[in-house]
Amino acid sequence: MSRGFWHDDCVAPVALITGVGRRRGIGASIAVGLAADGWDLALSYWNAYDDRVGYERGAADPRELAEELRHADRRVELVPADLENPETADLVVKRAGELLGALDALVLSHAESVDSGVLDTTVDSFDRHYAVNVRASWLLIAAFARQLPPTGGAVIALTSDHTVGNVPYGATKGALDRLVLAAAHELSHQGLRANVINPGPVDTGWMTDRVRAELTAMQPTGRLGTAEDTANLVRFLLSKQGEWINGQRLYSNGGAPAGQLPV
Repeated sequence: MSRGFWHDDCVAPVALITGVGRRRGIGASIAVGLAADGWDLALSYWNAYDDRVGYERGAADPRELAEELRHADRRVELVPADLENPETADLVVKRAGELLGALDALVLSHAESVDSGVLDTTVDSFDRHYAVNVRASWLLIAAFARQLPPTGGAVIALTSDHTVGNVPYGATKGALDRLVLAAAHELSHQGLRANVINPGPVDTGWMTDRVRAELTAMQPTGRLGTAEDTANLVRFLLSKQGEWINGQRLYSNGGAPAGQLPV
């Protein structure tokens, strides 16, 4: 795939990908795909979140992923990041730049996601979702834009339509959409383009057998989406062929009906 961010001196482009704590996650698949396209990568993660919500992960995630990509002759650096802390975003972007040079792309695949509805969401939970999904994303985009090289850059964020039974997650993903699409216009003079991807339901370890069966039955394609499906769209958007796409909220969900998921 032709890349859109190669510098004149043929130095590999650099991307910061957030939320790469688990090998089974979408962030990890994006990292594998971009590495195959010649990108050097800074990968942020926060294992304490995965452990708190009970997500399946290997004891060596994401260290094993980084080692695998380094064996493929890519520069890969791990940057642990508690994005609930408002000071973290600037530090992550700064550290990634120190390790790899100016960033050409920012891929936001991190999220706080704890199920609760209108009546049982706590203020603490809502505030935590807002801090991670909205505030941290805004601060990361701003820090990324301030360090953009003359060649410009791109932001891609992962969003969701899920709201029923997952109110704080869905509400804050809606706010994330607006942030990213605003950046596409406000920061265009810096050569920045920005898009949002809605992958639809992808089983990264959160689905029960019942949910998996119900969602598969709703899919016109007869199968659920995979993390690799989302990674392929990210790769396209960061390629030469995808550079005309800007300021869009893109669905990559196999035609899944938007909105309510099984609860």
